Amino acid sequence: MNFYPNDDKSSVKLNEDKNSIKLEVKNIKKSFEGILVIENVSLYLKNKEFVTILGLSGSGKSTIFNIISGLMIPDEGEIIIDGEDYTGKTGRVSYMYQKDLLLPWKNIIDNVALPLVIKGINKKDSRKEVEPYFEIFGLKGYEKKYPHQLSGGMRQRAAFLRTYMFSRDIMLLDEPFGGLDAITRSRIHYWLMEVLEKLETSVLFITHDIEEAIFLSNRIYILSDKPAKVIDEIIIDIPRPRTKDVTTSVRFNEFKKHILNIMDRLY
Repeated sequence: MNFYPNDDKSSVKLNEDKNSIKLEVKNIKKSFEGILVIENVSLYLKNKEFVTILGLSGSGKSTIFNIISGLMIPDEGEIIIDGEDYTGKTGRVSYMYQKDLLLPWKNIIDNVALPLVIKGINKKDSRKEVEPYFEIFGLKGYEKKYPHQLSGGMRQRAAFLRTYMFSRDIMLLDEPFGGLDAITRSRIHYWLMEVLEKLETSVLFITHDIEEAIFLSNRIYILSDKPAKVIDEIIIDIPRPRTKDVTTSVRFNEFKKHILNIMDRLY
């Protein structure tokens, strides 16, 4: 179900052109030890779109990501990327967890270049390839620093860049800002939106923070509690670029109220 406050459907024009769809999750199911965890979940991600999966803690969001990334095989269903079946295949999408997982003994440029080295590119060429992105990601001048020398926000920037270097067209972000304080988290939201404007990448994002989901997203899928299924799809038609004033706007709070009403029914 799509949500349009005040029934203003004319304000939203969703392009359903199949050629723009990067990723399709089709009717996936997953059980563990006889307990159904994911029940017939379908969703899609378009080119350069930011889509959030919103749900309660423990509702199966990360399991869906593990299936998309090929780390788990669904009992039923398919993962389609650019029209090709990638069910159970790893290495096609990038995946960023809440912890930055930067290697403390490597400097930032070598941490960022690690995905390229793993793919077989030599260290010198890997460094050369990632270096231009340091300015885009606001990390210029930090190439030779070590993780312990960076703030939490800067570490997350470095982790985000490393994730991007693994797969530059589809990124899975699993609550990557959950460990940041409120002020740093807010700042990194604006930073992320600015960076994504410069990149040809599509993002699937997990959070249980409603305001974060609304602020960042083009669309939001809301999951039920286990077994997880999609109970709502919400198109966030707030214009971009989005500033801090957006969070106090009438439109933003209409979305927030609608989502809170759904989430309250899940408890």
